[in-house]
Amino acid sequence: MKIGQFIAEKGENLSFEFFPPKDKAAEDQLFKNIARFEALNPAFVSVTYGAGGGTLKNTRHLVLRILQETSLVPMPHLTCVEQNRYELKAILENYMKLGIENVLALRGDPPKGAEKFTPLKDGFCYAKDLVQLAVSLSGFSISVAVYPEGHCESPNLEMDMYYTKQKIDAGADFAITQMFFDNSYFYDFLERAAKVDIKIPIIAGIMPITDIDRTKKFSQMCSATLPEHVIQRFEKVGSVAGDAKKIGVEVATEQCADLLEHGIRYFHFYTLNQSDAVLQVVSNLGLQNLGAEGVGGLKKSG
Repeated sequence: MKIGQFIAEKGENLSFEFFPPKDKAAEDQLFKNIARFEALNPAFVSVTYGAGGGTLKNTRHLVLRILQETSLVPMPHLTCVEQNRYELKAILENYMKLGIENVLALRGDPPKGAEKFTPLKDGFCYAKDLVQLAVSLSGFSISVAVYPEGHCESPNLEMDMYYTKQKIDAGADFAITQMFFDNSYFYDFLERAAKVDIKIPIIAGIMPITDIDRTKKFSQMCSATLPEHVIQRFEKVGSVAGDAKKIGVEVATEQCADLLEHGIRYFHFYTLNQSDAVLQVVSNLGLQNLGAEGVGGLKKSG
């Protein structure tokens, strides 16, 4: 069973994101962390993709190792950046041959040094084009990214929802949000999505803050609001690593508790390849129960 069908039927989701490590030592450490996540039986894990196609081979390598050495269901990210439609089709066909049935289709960020995204000749301009290509191959469950506060390039929320609806209607089975720290934006997004008849599962993307300065940069880059009251909590403890980590776990736990109270049952954690903070949040809230039948259900169903 593919991810989209599985989580739609189950009505809940626990999943995690990793990025390709830069060297063997980092990869070995990541797989120690992956083993800890595997014990929670998540529905799937995603593997990011670098701007400009620079980490395609690394993404593929990590996805294959997860597929071969663990019981986890990996979902590679794929972007339109600096790749034409023929190259993208070849990548998808290769994934199919390897037994990979799930993909996160993204337009992708402009390469470093570029002010805006420019497609190659015979390339794609939008994520919906990549979704349509994946659909045409008839072998994938397809996810897309959505943005509670609107994509940073969208002129307004109405246009953002227009483009969101387009790529979902193109054939996406489920969506994962960009990280957010103020739940009101997520609830507003769900209301806007319902008004335009978006019915696929929308998974909340959660990133526990382990480094407030780094998170500030992330937030500025992707136009995600980092509430002042959250920043102040970190400023009170200063640069003491242990205290900052504790605050980060508390903030993410409170955020997820509020989501649970509002009926949210889909959670995707941006791990930054670290396990302690995310696992603590999951444990604090009993979210591991969401994954109780995750991998087993997917694997046994084929």
